[in-house]
Amino acid sequence: MIRLLKGSRPAFALDTKSTTYVFAVTESGHLEHLYYGGKIQVESAAECEVFREKREFELGNSIAYSKKHPKVLLEYMCLEMSSQGHGDVREPFLELVYPDGSRSSDFLYDSYSTDNEELGFRTLPTAYYPDGNGERLRVTLKDGGLTLELYYRVFENCDVITRSAKIINGSDEPIELERMLSTQIDIPFSGACVTSFHGAWAREMNKCTSAVNAGKFVIESRAGCSSNRANPFFMVHAPETNEFSGSVYGFNLIYSGNHYSAVEVNAYGKTRIVSGIQPDGFRFILDKDECFEAPEAVMTYSPQGFSGQSQNMHRFVRRHIVRGKWKFKPRPILLNSWEACYFNISEKRLLSLAKAAVEGKELGIELFVLDDGWFGDRENDTKALGDWEPNIKKLPKGLSGLAEKINKLGMNFGIWVEPEMISVESELYRKHPDWAMAVPGKLHSEGRNQRVLDLANPVVQDFIIKKMTEVFSSANISYVKWDMNRIFSDVFSPYLSRERQGETAHRYICGLYRVMDELTRAFPKILFEGCASGGNRFDLGILCYFPQIWGSDNTDAICRAAIQEGYSYGYPQSCVGAHVSASPNHQTLRNTPLETRFGVSAFGLLGYEYDLRDLKPSQKDIIKQQISLYKRWRKVLQFGQLYRLESGNIHEWICVSPDKKYAVGLLLQKLITPNTQAHRFFARGLDPKRQYKFYNIPMNVDIKQFGSLINTVAPIHVKQDSILHNAIARRVKMDGESESFTASGDLLMHTGVALSPAFSGTGFNEKVRVFPDFASRMYFFEAVEKAE
Repeated sequence: MIRLLKGSRPAFALDTKSTTYVFAVTESGHLEHLYYGGKIQVESAAECEVFREKREFELGNSIAYSKKHPKVLLEYMCLEMSSQGHGDVREPFLELVYPDGSRSSDFLYDSYSTDNEELGFRTLPTAYYPDGNGERLRVTLKDGGLTLELYYRVFENCDVITRSAKIINGSDEPIELERMLSTQIDIPFSGACVTSFHGAWAREMNKCTSAVNAGKFVIESRAGCSSNRANPFFMVHAPETNEFSGSVYGFNLIYSGNHYSAVEVNAYGKTRIVSGIQPDGFRFILDKDECFEAPEAVMTYSPQGFSGQSQNMHRFVRRHIVRGKWKFKPRPILLNSWEACYFNISEKRLLSLAKAAVEGKELGIELFVLDDGWFGDRENDTKALGDWEPNIKKLPKGLSGLAEKINKLGMNFGIWVEPEMISVESELYRKHPDWAMAVPGKLHSEGRNQRVLDLANPVVQDFIIKKMTEVFSSANISYVKWDMNRIFSDVFSPYLSRERQGETAHRYICGLYRVMDELTRAFPKILFEGCASGGNRFDLGILCYFPQIWGSDNTDAICRAAIQEGYSYGYPQSCVGAHVSASPNHQTLRNTPLETRFGVSAFGLLGYEYDLRDLKPSQKDIIKQQISLYKRWRKVLQFGQLYRLESGNIHEWICVSPDKKYAVGLLLQKLITPNTQAHRFFARGLDPKRQYKFYNIPMNVDIKQFGSLINTVAPIHVKQDSILHNAIARRVKMDGESESFTASGDLLMHTGVALSPAFSGTGFNEKVRVFPDFASRMYFFEAVEKAE
């Protein structure tokens, strides 16, 4: 709810289900931020004086705003937006250059309006209200002929407030915009911690926490995309905050390009938080009557720790970011060809891989995905990007012929594309070298032997739309993996003039959004999955068009547990693609049990990236059982509420269905600690009054796991990995532990389940949990009727 508070000057309160955001217009016309936190009862501007900071005299070595307003000290105040000049020397919200070369701005309150409209930006995606019942506040500020509109929207049931801005040049001369952020929030204290998520290729979303007592902490990307170096999602919280208690603010940005966020403590112990487009390298010229739209920023607050913040963000992303047919539709279990074939593909090879999923023991795979290598002269990663015609030597009847054969096997068909890129060794480059980003006459550094198409150029956008329309229409395609395998360097648009080169990176993103918007509208039934060398562009902007994103090119289950846990702080698991792959893993050479690879992937969007032709019958049996189990629990795992129960050497997660009748838990151990038999699994999110059956799926224990210990019970000596050893392992199946209890949700959450004791070197029977390095277990909770 958006409320105008009673008083002589405008003051506003924005209420969600559990939070309140308050700001007011000062006597000088500035917007003063007063409060953002748990819900409070405030009805008038006079009541705001209780928590509004008092000022009487100018501070030493500071700047008073004006003779008329000597108590207005902008550096000392908590503000809704700031610009250069008039004394505020902190991170500005806005920087611009006027026609005379000056940089001091003075945007003061002019008016406000409220309505139920969407944000309605022309160039950028925004959150939306599915039922059309939204609330929007527009506060208009003016500085001469310039108008700055600040937008606030309330998503009440998600405890989310969004902010964005638009500047309009109503003057007669051009202005140069050098910084235009999306949100600014000033908090009247210091000592908060910032938790942000950093990494690189194959190790995305590492959680990092830093205290900010003085100075500035910056989270930024200059890579041309939101990047794996620093995801745009971050949290600001009290030092004592943990998973389930403590104050947390969460921030994100609906944008896929260069971004910038800073948390700064000033000389007076106040903390400023800003977020928006990266100002470094940004310079946008606004001619008379032109406007610029800043991306929508997302904010939430929870007093219930990181988990409470995550629940808010997850609800918001599912309800107000993801859209279209696949919003709440269960996602298919796929088989991707990449790690089985890489570039060595042919129709015969691909069909043999697909048949391995259905012949003999049908595994339950629903979608077959043809990855890179199907088009042009694409024998490796040095050529053919841009030549989007099927390679007839590899696919004699094109995509349609292969799709028909895959469909006859009972699976849907999907493909991989990388439309934003171009190889120098390609027909497209030979025809249109000026379509690639490159500085004329200078060396251009490449990544993965490719260049970036200039999506700032509308002609290039049109080409991608046309070619992808042809590709997607050429066969019965139900899924598209949209990749982008390099970051930007040597950014230059041959299309733009010299003075507008500072607009290149942003115009690229706007062009990309136009392309994705037109294609997703034209092909609403296709399931699109974003990808950028894994998680190099995992953000809310992409999720406005593609309902899911490939989390990382690293499919190692132990690495993936940390990566997926990192994503879970700001993004729901229904957005994260996750695959079971070979062991040893192709990225780390680590061996992990098939059960663990499945368990981690099941807490994302399950797929297999695996050469199924090489599997033993026993392995196929396991995969068949895994897929059957996943299908039974798919809605809970994809759309249930995820809770992080424990992190570190032990990862524990649980997904709970919206009605709290069902839940799935995962227990994963990286490295064993000797002689630790006991472990309790504490549930979360259950109905405390309901009765639940708690159980696991018992597994057979491979006798080879015990190594030479077999000789303590064998009547003859058994040599390790000998013919005899393998024969015994095939015939002797030892039962693993079985867990089965019925208890109230209250007990399961507060006392936890004392699991069967782990093996600790002193004996084994069917009641012992064999739990070595990289082991895992899945646990299931089903509500049952309480016995009379």
